[in-house]
Amino acid sequence: MSGFEHPVIISVFVAVIVLMLFLDLGIFNRKSHFISNREALTWTIVWISLAMLFSGFIYIQEGFEKFAQFQSAYWIEEALSIDNLFVFILVFNYFKLKDELQHKVLFWGIVGAIVFRALFIFSGVELIRLSYLPEINIAGKSLEINLILTIFGFFLIWAGVKSALPKSKDVTKDFGKSLGARVIRKFIPVSNHYYDDKFIIKYKKIRFGTRLLLVLAVVESTDLIFAIDSIPAIFAIAPDDPFILYMSNIFAILGLRSMYFLLANSINKFSKLKYGLAIILTFIGCKMVFAPIYHVDSTISLIIVVGVLASSVIISLLSAPKG
Repeated sequence: MSGFEHPVIISVFVAVIVLMLFLDLGIFNRKSHFISNREALTWTIVWISLAMLFSGFIYIQEGFEKFAQFQSAYWIEEALSIDNLFVFILVFNYFKLKDELQHKVLFWGIVGAIVFRALFIFSGVELIRLSYLPEINIAGKSLEINLILTIFGFFLIWAGVKSALPKSKDVTKDFGKSLGARVIRKFIPVSNHYYDDKFIIKYKKIRFGTRLLLVLAVVESTDLIFAIDSIPAIFAIAPDDPFILYMSNIFAILGLRSMYFLLANSINKFSKLKYGLAIILTFIGCKMVFAPIYHVDSTISLIIVVGVLASSVIISLLSAPKG
């Protein structure tokens, strides 16, 4: 059953997100400040708890199947997002962004992600709906193959294998020449300096983008590139229900800011996480490719995704160097 048929769930979702964004930027983080581990942990727990409570609300309204779909898509996005946070750490280090300014960049970066994820997910679901091939019979069994999901599946298998292989670090990457930086410079002249927490300043009747705006553009473009991996992965969970996918996606990325500050101080403690992400990507890819032949239940997907993610985190922490 589609989310279109349940305006109560959509209304509650919109109310919760708008309220939390207002509290975040309008009250708790009105002034730019350093985010401590304690504050980051508190907000991480708050966002995960909200996601779990909302999934419980979905269970009451929709039943276990939609609950499992929400949970699966949420944890897939959460798992894949962790890898992206490591790139944000490199971006902030490259631009020498002060700790107290990082929250504001992440906040507005995620607001932009809310808009772009809606475009990706809703257009993607419609594209999937239009890309079913005529049914074919193989060994007396009728198969319905979706061209887009199959392509996404092979892509995710390739991405999973690639992510497990050794790769050169991005520490030396010139983020100043990345896609986001090049695009923003085409629309507005950009200063090479920070001006407190301002994105745009006015000098002699001319508006300039600050270095902070440049960082925001790089973060936004990085997230768009990252979505190429994460969005196809969640289509395997509920390809016909954009609302379940979008709501789970937004809850996941809204918790990323606080999680970022926890990871920034613990980047070397999750060395095995990439192998867990590789397994998750490969599993989701195989699920997409073989969907016409064998359907993997949402509950099984949820158990595998959460189990692999939890195992990779635990193994990373146990094998991390002491001190």
